[in-house]
Amino acid sequence: MNTIKKYDKQIAIVFFLLTVGFITLAMTNKTFLNWAYERHQNQISWFIRPIFLIPFCFFAYKRSWTGIAVTIFCLLTSMFWFNKPETTSEEVKAFLQFEIDWLGGEWNIQKWLLTLTIPISFFALGLAFWKRSLFMGLGVVVLMATGKIIWSIQSAGEAGKSILVPAVVGLLVCTGLIYFGFKRLEENNPNR
Repeated sequence: MNTIKKYDKQIAIVFFLLTVGFITLAMTNKTFLNWAYERHQNQISWFIRPIFLIPFCFFAYKRSWTGIAVTIFCLLTSMFWFNKPETTSEEVKAFLQFEIDWLGGEWNIQKWLLTLTIPISFFALGLAFWKRSLFMGLGVVVLMATGKIIWSIQSAGEAGKSILVPAVVGLLVCTGLIYFGFKRLEENNPNR
């Protein structure tokens, strides 16, 4: 554990570079992107992805750059951790095809600005728990989930509704566990 603390920022940089490499691979290699999205049809990944906000908040609270970077890497790669399902609803297929087309389409200033809301949201979430603000942190989690739901339905129509159940379940589980975890951390560390 002391080694990780000693090299916290260096390890975080390695995982940051791996994350950038993963995003670059997904954006430039259509074969890899299609393979990943085929596996992402497995909705187990849709349910577990929001759960990564819990360790992200924990590591921000603990001020661990390594923990934050590893969690982001795991969150992004979790889309292809599970096998392609034997059956997939047409709504799920349509939504994922919409996402692939959206990512592969023209990148104008509006799309860049919309995409920037993702790292900005994670920065705000990390900052909230780094500063130990439960209220601000939970507010960011709710805004992230709400933004994803609104964008999905507004942009993908009926197919966008396929994320409703995983997003709402993820939001409820995350806010509950983050709330109780935060309270527990505060009780165990009253002097901070």
